[in-house]
Amino acid sequence: MMPWVLGAVGLLLAALAAFRFVFVPWGVRWGATDLEHRTPMPGDDWTPAEPDRMRLVMTRAVSIAAPAEDVWPWIAQLGRGAGWYSYDAVDNGRRPSASHLVAWIPPPRLGDATAIGYLRHLEPGRCLGWWAPGEPWLGSHVRMGAVYLVSAEGQGARLVQRIAADGKGWSKGLVKNLFVLVDTLMSRRQLLGIRERVERFGTRPEDPARPDTGQRDQFQLYGCIYADGERSGVPGKEAGERWRERALVDLGERIGAPRS
Repeated sequence: MMPWVLGAVGLLLAALAAFRFVFVPWGVRWGATDLEHRTPMPGDDWTPAEPDRMRLVMTRAVSIAAPAEDVWPWIAQLGRGAGWYSYDAVDNGRRPSASHLVAWIPPPRLGDATAIGYLRHLEPGRCLGWWAPGEPWLGSHVRMGAVYLVSAEGQGARLVQRIAADGKGWSKGLVKNLFVLVDTLMSRRQLLGIRERVERFGTRPEDPARPDTGQRDQFQLYGCIYADGERSGVPGKEAGERWRERALVDLGERIGAPRS
């Protein structure tokens, strides 16, 4: 075998080893303590262990130099018309996420539906959880819960994100590794984006550099359907419509009647 082939194989094996033994342990628990990773959170039981499914649990966390009550409004509007506070060129159609608390976004309610699922768990001021009950991805069927919990930490706050997902299908091992890679990068940027906004802007109601026009897709491209039937974002973008229909089935009367 030619030397360059051996060298290429060696580099590939080294990269795979670095991903498996360095990046994955760092990514699935970025910023979180051992206790935070072990502590049960709402949504953990949405993806119970099943013989034919590969399960993945990731816990990320960040400390924020602001009271928990100042952090909550940023969590409450996340993905509900304000953007995702992550890499906007990747997950927000190049629209910059909001840098203020958007007045027209209503308080979160069970049944709100957006790109990452529908709102299945809600403790106002403390915790909310999104649930995507299943969709095909690269040859596997994937389910995912994304839960955000904010609590007091001294004079500041602690924000913990728990991603619990599983998948079944011939490609579930590949899907798991790709998901860890992509979600680690996006979630880390998201948590840092939240911290930067809270510590820099507090709970300001407007952004002088980018006045609020009232357009429902100004800060978020992908559609969101609120529990009362109102909408933001561009209708039909991403999976909001599908998750809205699933929420109506799963939650039923807990959502309440849509606005006529």
